[in-house]
Amino acid sequence: MKAQQQTMRPQDILVLLKIIAFGENSWSQLILADELFMSQSEISQCLSRSRYAGLMQPNAKKINRQSLTELLQYGIKYVFPQQPGAIVRGVPTAHSAPPLDTLIQSEEKFVWPSGKGSVRGQSIIPLYASVVDAVKIDPLLHELMALVDIMRVGRAREREIAIQELKKRIL
Repeated sequence: MKAQQQTMRPQDILVLLKIIAFGENSWSQLILADELFMSQSEISQCLSRSRYAGLMQPNAKKINRQSLTELLQYGIKYVFPQQPGAIVRGVPTAHSAPPLDTLIQSEEKFVWPSGKGSVRGQSIIPLYASVVDAVKIDPLLHELMALVDIMRVGRAREREIAIQELKKRIL
């Protein structure tokens, strides 16, 4: 039998950031699955890949925060690239959402496409389909995911501001 390559997937970032958003509160795979609109088996696989990649400690529920920050700072735009798309209605992301919507003034808006969205802007495909629903119940997760999107699509100055904000929330 051939050994299979363990490769990170976009939903792994969502799961890790949701765990960060829990702060000191305890979490379980069931809670993650419910709040991220994913199956428990998907959550289990995400945690397994994250441990394999060194983003979580083996046999523990602890994230290697420095490693996650490095991935977001240096790798996310290459591993999960994104180009702004057509103008659609959606949920604000990147510099169009908190926390940077007040720091970065821009005529162009970025959104995750959603019929339930309140803003029109260039579409950014979220890292995972359930992001739009998950951020509605967790404002801190929305901030984290929006900051990650800046790392994926932002200009150098925007990315510099975003990484400082990510570090404040992760480290």
